[in-house]
Amino acid sequence: MTEYFLCLVLFCLGLYAILIKRNLIKIIIGLAIMEYAVNLFFILIGYKNSGTVPIFSSLKEPRPEIMVDPVVQTIILTNVVIGLAITFVLVLIAMRIYEKYGTYDIRKVNRLKG
Repeated sequence: MTEYFLCLVLFCLGLYAILIKRNLIKIIIGLAIMEYAVNLFFILIGYKNSGTVPIFSSLKEPRPEIMVDPVVQTIILTNVVIGLAITFVLVLIAMRIYEKYGTYDIRKVNRLKG
């Protein structure tokens, strides 16, 4: 139960960074924290205590109740790769905004509009 609460705290921390902060880099970090919180939540959902790899040939008697669900692991792996690519693109966009406007502050960028 504590682990799920920590996922919620991480998610709220990322949401706080997105809603309150005005620096583009801090907003991107907030998005990454939210992504990691969701990934951690799904990892905890797929976790089984003393779980085994779902390879039936290695077991004498297959017992699905002790096997870990591999779908959750593949979804999280895919999500991590996509999240890293999106974060990379967001950082590149933030760098271009800094080159054009000379600031990461979204209030100043909104005022310039041009």
